[in-house]
Amino acid sequence: MSEHAVVLESVSVVPAGAEGPVLRDVDLVVEEGELALVVGRTGSGKSTLLGAMCGRVPHFTGGTLHGRVLVHGRDTREHRPRDLADLVGVVGQDPLAGFVTDTVEEELAYGMEQLGLPAATMRKRVEETLDVLGIPELRGAALRELSGGQQQRVAIGSVLTAHPRVILLDEPTSALDPTGAEEVLATITRLVHDLAVTVVVAEHRVERVLHYADRVVHVAVDGTVTVGAPAGVMATSDIAPPVVELGRWAGWTPLPLSVRDARRAARGLRERLATTSGSGPDDVPGPDGARDPSNNRHIRRKMDDPHPTEPSNNRHIRRKMSTATSAPSVVPVLQASGVVVRHPGDVVAVAGVDLDLHAGEVTALMGRNGSGKSSLLWALQGSGATAAGRVRVGGPTTPAVDPAALDPVERRARVGLVPQSATDLLYLDSVGAECAQADHESTVPAGTCAALLARLAPGVPADRHPRDLSEGQKLALVLAVQLTADPPVLLLDEPTRGLDPSAKAVLATTLRDLAARGRSVAVATHDVEFVAECADRVVVMAAGEVVADGPTAEVVVSSPAFAPQVAKVLAPGPWLTVDDVRSAAPGVAP
Repeated sequence: MSEHAVVLESVSVVPAGAEGPVLRDVDLVVEEGELALVVGRTGSGKSTLLGAMCGRVPHFTGGTLHGRVLVHGRDTREHRPRDLADLVGVVGQDPLAGFVTDTVEEELAYGMEQLGLPAATMRKRVEETLDVLGIPELRGAALRELSGGQQQRVAIGSVLTAHPRVILLDEPTSALDPTGAEEVLATITRLVHDLAVTVVVAEHRVERVLHYADRVVHVAVDGTVTVGAPAGVMATSDIAPPVVELGRWAGWTPLPLSVRDARRAARGLRERLATTSGSGPDDVPGPDGARDPSNNRHIRRKMDDPHPTEPSNNRHIRRKMSTATSAPSVVPVLQASGVVVRHPGDVVAVAGVDLDLHAGEVTALMGRNGSGKSSLLWALQGSGATAAGRVRVGGPTTPAVDPAALDPVERRARVGLVPQSATDLLYLDSVGAECAQADHESTVPAGTCAALLARLAPGVPADRHPRDLSEGQKLALVLAVQLTADPPVLLLDEPTRGLDPSAKAVLATTLRDLAARGRSVAVATHDVEFVAECADRVVVMAAGEVVADGPTAEVVVSSPAFAPQVAKVLAPGPWLTVDDVRSAAPGVAP
């Protein structure tokens, strides 16, 4: 048997000041050369588990660790993180925040310098690592000029040069587009299979990593941990990718973990769906006999069936009805024409974009890292500088104005923005103070923001410091602050980072409800499953330009990069989610 890489024996972790443990009686063995995937809801303790494996918990974090953690035989009670640096490498969620030098080569060498390795050894390892990562051409590149996927690979390389036997990664793909994520995962699997490095990955985007994993570690909200083969754990896990949910619904055995396996199992399902739904949900003829391009299949099906078997799927009625009431011929609530955004060094981030946002519509902005999505959102909101073009926000009853010409309070009342780092908008020392300030600035009755927060994330204590909240709670607080002003346009930049599927479902419902109330919502995201769940329209950007714009099903089904898992499994049918399939033919599954 191979040597145990990581062993946890009856481990419980009680954070400083906490009443109970965040991890409870954990027994876990990770073998050498394995890829272990850690899953669980936001705040369940995944990061704490990784921290215990490298000694940061409790040496850096405080609190109490009961039990024993061994890393290749070294006890973390007796060896602090610096004593494990030759064994364990840690890569955090934000690689750019962890860089300490300016160029790729300097960053790869930095860790070895701290270990006091000879210059000749350092040079040799830098070259080897560049080859392993497949980025030798980036040797002298500035770190800030790299794409997100390249930065993540450099972050992995910066720990790899120390020749660790264990690498811990916390949300390594959460900020990456699908292509960048695949590049990083290819690097990770190469380390596992070619170099026998042990890799432990905590990731919410389970669909990206599951089919690579040798074992799955599920951390429950009560701090208990379940460990096993991926198919066994996924059979009952509350965190599961769409292919697993589809397989569980359809009763497939063995349970598929990848699109390939699910597609093979779905041959019969595709045939039965086509028989039940005709040539596909989007091909239902309209009243004039033409095919229905607006994807209003959900309205017709629900109207024909006054007693739907899946009440939760009524979101499709609300979403499509709200879209139908705001046809493109209606004056948009936000119009952007010829918008150009330049960054220092004459870098063109947005290159003459024209974009209209309509009431009652959820629009998803997609594209590679660096395609200009965030820059465009800031320009639309008015806080970001534009080099050319114009933006106007207004409706049938309000005059159109340039949001950049408004003061911050007026601007927020017209266009709300939730940035990638939600905590950038939080500056007071308690949740209650943030809510009270939002009420004051928006001149609404006291308690308005708190009531919104209670609906988005019930049970958040008013006396809690905002930075002590989970990622989902932070997002809910910022969203409540922005919604207190009740703007007709709401922009969100990568809002699903760090959110588990349950929290994403709450967010999707919130955005759909806003659209149903006549608001316009635009979301910049790499999360294709989230887009499939809530977006009416998808706008794809590349090199600062819009390269595709249309109904969600029309745009994503034809895209290998942006198609959700269900669409890939059931192609050429246009179903995007498991709920779509259930709703299309509730009696189809065995």
